[in-house]
Amino acid sequence: MGRQFKVAVVGATGAVGAAMLAILAERKFPIGELVALASERSVGNEVECGAHCVEVQDLATFDPAGVDIALFSAGGDVSRAHAARFAAAGAVVIDNSSAFRMDDDVPLVVSEVNPEAARARPRGIIANPNCSTMQMLVALAPIHRKAGIERLNVATYQSVSGTGQKALEELGRQTARLLNFQSVEPEVYPVQIAFNVIPHGGDFTDNGYTTEEMKLVDETRKILGDPAIRVNATVVRVPVFYGHSEAVNIETRDKLSAADARVLLEQAPGIEVVDDRAGGGYPTPVTHASGRDPVYVGRIRDDISHPNGLNLWIVADNIRKGAALNAVQIAELVAAED
Repeated sequence: MGRQFKVAVVGATGAVGAAMLAILAERKFPIGELVALASERSVGNEVECGAHCVEVQDLATFDPAGVDIALFSAGGDVSRAHAARFAAAGAVVIDNSSAFRMDDDVPLVVSEVNPEAARARPRGIIANPNCSTMQMLVALAPIHRKAGIERLNVATYQSVSGTGQKALEELGRQTARLLNFQSVEPEVYPVQIAFNVIPHGGDFTDNGYTTEEMKLVDETRKILGDPAIRVNATVVRVPVFYGHSEAVNIETRDKLSAADARVLLEQAPGIEVVDDRAGGGYPTPVTHASGRDPVYVGRIRDDISHPNGLNLWIVADNIRKGAALNAVQIAELVAAED
């Protein structure tokens, strides 16, 4: 038997934390000891990870000595408050928040795209990208390596689970009320989300883009290691429970046909191509992505308006590949170093 690791999951009672626990078990990660951590109000609850069943402990008072790998998914404020003390105690912190993503001394890693970056972590912290960036770059990295991406336009269609449990409840509640001809009042989102689309994610910045849109810009350049890539993003929230979709248009430096791009994508890790030119021959959040690990790519076609243009439709489960799965895959990279 190889080495066993003491693994801490911070935010173990949240949606992403629960997915992390499930995926650790599914992928048979070598856990010798599991620690589940959350805020004081969750202390005493039990969580399961395969054969491990443990009580949730209070993050604020927990001593991280002896923890090998800490998976953080409790928000940026929690990460900023606690990640450094776990790293100082010897743990490798894999952080799912935006707290450290753009720090020069913290690698930003997509396991299929730049796994080698995980080794250089002077602060003991590795950042998990934003869920929308993650799925997009799993699909775009093979194309960028082959033909060089000069510019990309992306419009996202993001499910409410990306906002959290209260957003899921709001969509369900509003839908039920509207189907019963009752009025609704938005609480989580600024306007009604049921039977609607909202061109807004994150906070507005001085340039008119939102913070969610700028994550797609900045994180793409960092992960691909190419600051010259021009990125234009529009983030849209849609009344879908799980799974983000993206309409992506790219301009490559060298000509790459849709047929050649399809072959590249079919051979790339973490991708399933669903690209039949018929009704239902394309991926959607419900029919393909929800609850599954791959990034699905369809509607692959040449851009008839640009000689070096390509169009792609990219779909993935934002809780799994967009967050929990990639964090566990990074943990596997760290474990393999031993």
